[in-house]
Amino acid sequence: MTPPDEQKLGPYVVRTARREDIDGARSVMLDTFYHVFGHGYVPRWHADVVDPGRAYFDDPRQRLFVAVLDDEVVGTAAVRADGPKSPPHAPWIAERYPSGTTAQIFRVYVRPAHRRHGLARALVDLACRFVAETPGYDVIYLHTNASVEGAEPFWRSIATEVHDGRTDPRYSPAVHFEIPVPPL
Repeated sequence: MTPPDEQKLGPYVVRTARREDIDGARSVMLDTFYHVFGHGYVPRWHADVVDPGRAYFDDPRQRLFVAVLDDEVVGTAAVRADGPKSPPHAPWIAERYPSGTTAQIFRVYVRPAHRRHGLARALVDLACRFVAETPGYDVIYLHTNASVEGAEPFWRSIATEVHDGRTDPRYSPAVHFEIPVPPL
């Protein structure tokens, strides 16, 4: 029987991360920073990647999810009880999504060879279910880099745009989205 926080997608399993998944998840994240985003590791943005145990296992309101093929982590998603910061985002975005009551979806990355199998959607579904089951969250927020191929259309298929940062050169060009907290 499949546990409630686990989903089979063909040969893949999408589930809550375990401590033994940390190295694989970190590898997916770092490879994305270097090979997809092109900026590499930035300490002020990526503290959760250095210490995912503290970020996602020690705080009951935060969680890391993984997509696994055999024993290899091929995708990640995370929930943090943390709203967006200003800067780099516009002040009104940070005010609209305060830390504590905002569940921010982070680190939705799938290795290129494993894309187009529904893994990102399954990871986000699991993350949203976690938010619904965790007291104190009012909204689910995320932002994306629209220059990453497929990112913007993916998020538009499951979330509602709140602001397109590409329209205001003073702040990050991220596109900001919101997802309602699903009912239990």
